[in-house]
Amino acid sequence: MKIKCLIIDDEPLAITVIEDHLKNFDHIEVVETFNNPLKAYRVLEQEKIDVIFLDINMPQMTGFSFIDNLSYKPLIVITTAYREYAVKSFEMNVLDYLVKPIPFNRFLKTVNKIYQQVYVNSTASDASLHQEPHIFLKVNKKLVKVNLNDIRYIESLKDYIKVITTLGDYVVHKSLSAITEELPQSNFMRIHRSYTVSINKVSALEGNTVEIANRKIPIGRNYVKHAKERIFNINEDKEN
Repeated sequence: MKIKCLIIDDEPLAITVIEDHLKNFDHIEVVETFNNPLKAYRVLEQEKIDVIFLDINMPQMTGFSFIDNLSYKPLIVITTAYREYAVKSFEMNVLDYLVKPIPFNRFLKTVNKIYQQVYVNSTASDASLHQEPHIFLKVNKKLVKVNLNDIRYIESLKDYIKVITTLGDYVVHKSLSAITEELPQSNFMRIHRSYTVSINKVSALEGNTVEIANRKIPIGRNYVKHAKERIFNINEDKEN
């Protein structure tokens, strides 16, 4: 299934930047772009759109007014040159807030959020939606698709992280906090300042360590109570 999106911005260059970023992702289709937000309502009435990349300050109407007048609400990603609208944007339940100029690494985080919302959290019955949940990692200037179910744990390496999977390891220039935010909390949790783990991959718990694929990983003092509760709850759910 293609994720269908619209780009709405009164600056042609801003539209071009987003289109160029999106060309890296085969599962996202740009249905149409608009300089005038009023014209976008026509497309929204005719077909189901999953995501809208939306500027705020436009001559015809603001991005906020545009959202208020939607008959149904796709995922909204705000794209703006102004930081001061972030609080109001998140109060309107936007998915993400991107400040121009938008670097690709920051845009990649947004795309991973989109994938999680559409593929992981979708309750739709259409079988085409039920693809293997995944994220994209930028490894040596290449985008690598990694299925979430293959991830065992992630280790912090200062300015980098190492993503350990059943198929191999990937070193990525990203913080542990950033990657943890992109992963679904239903199965991934941070258990140490240097480790985030897939709860389903935990094979044993001993003292303040967990074992994943014969590797013992420490649980940080500040994470012990919550980590053990989550691991026990997951295991109890499996048994029941």
